[in-house]
Amino acid sequence: MKLPDTAPASFSPGFLSLLLSLLLFAGCGGKQDEPLEKALRIAVIPKGTTHEFWKMVHAGAIKAERELNSAGAQKVEIIWKGPLKEDNTEQQINLVRTFVLQGVDGIVLAPLDKTALVSPVREAAARKVPVVIFDSGLDAEVGKDFATYVATDNYRGGVLGAKRLGEVLGGKGKAILLRYQVGSESTMQRENGFLDTMKKEFPDIELISTDQRAGATEEQAYRKSQNLLTRFKDEVNGIFCPNESAAAGMLGALRQAGLNGKIKFVGFDASEKLVQALGKGDIDGLVLQNPINMAYLGVRSVIDHINGKKLDDYVDTGVQVATPENMNTPQMKELHSPDLSKWLDN
Repeated sequence: MKLPDTAPASFSPGFLSLLLSLLLFAGCGGKQDEPLEKALRIAVIPKGTTHEFWKMVHAGAIKAERELNSAGAQKVEIIWKGPLKEDNTEQQINLVRTFVLQGVDGIVLAPLDKTALVSPVREAAARKVPVVIFDSGLDAEVGKDFATYVATDNYRGGVLGAKRLGEVLGGKGKAILLRYQVGSESTMQRENGFLDTMKKEFPDIELISTDQRAGATEEQAYRKSQNLLTRFKDEVNGIFCPNESAAAGMLGALRQAGLNGKIKFVGFDASEKLVQALGKGDIDGLVLQNPINMAYLGVRSVIDHINGKKLDDYVDTGVQVATPENMNTPQMKELHSPDLSKWLDN
């Protein structure tokens, strides 16, 4: 739009001043006042926030957030919130529903219970809030109720745990499986992989206890482990525990009973305590996931889904076994003792 070279007499100086201001705003100042692009708000809901495993998961989510933001194409804000302990299913259900009502753009969820979390996830889908399931499965339909499943091949993790225990036992003896807790799909798969492999590949190893559960905390696992060792200490040769807290509780009970290093022991996941015990020979193997990569890919997957990209139904994030012999290789150290200070403040 062009102002006339000479304004008509009917145009007052005030009118011309106002018109000029409007033209200047339209030509060069309007974009400065437009709102910045809104960040996509992604809620990441773990099973708990206490164990070292979940701190690694948190780091992976932050890693994805920083990479996406540094790329500059789309801003992302991670909201990290989960139950303190891994036995508060009701709180996790409420968190999913609260985030849906708040209108987050996506949810990355590790379900505490494979059936109890189905309803809130379906509610999210009905409100067009995409959900990516990670770590532990859900009894719902991928592609309809949730976008994809990002996790360890947990059955294979149990297989590897059985192979390591069978190896250090020399293929014979008596062993115990201390299960985790009811409803956890991931540990159920590990337990099944362990049991199937022991039966198939190590027929001379007798499983003398497979029905006891550690519970959600290290303290509960310690008490259950004490009971098992009191009952079976004169005959048990090997033990397998399918998660961090169960393994830590069993480690404490073995040390208290003076049986550490005497009974062969394979655990699952890593913490500073468990890794130190592996180095000392109190643990003979740790089946390791990649929790940083799991959360990283979970966040990237929900962003890809929001942007209309087609996802695979399942993303395998890998599983390996650390032993006293290989634990100090760079590959294993990155899995069991990563430097989380790159992503977390504490």
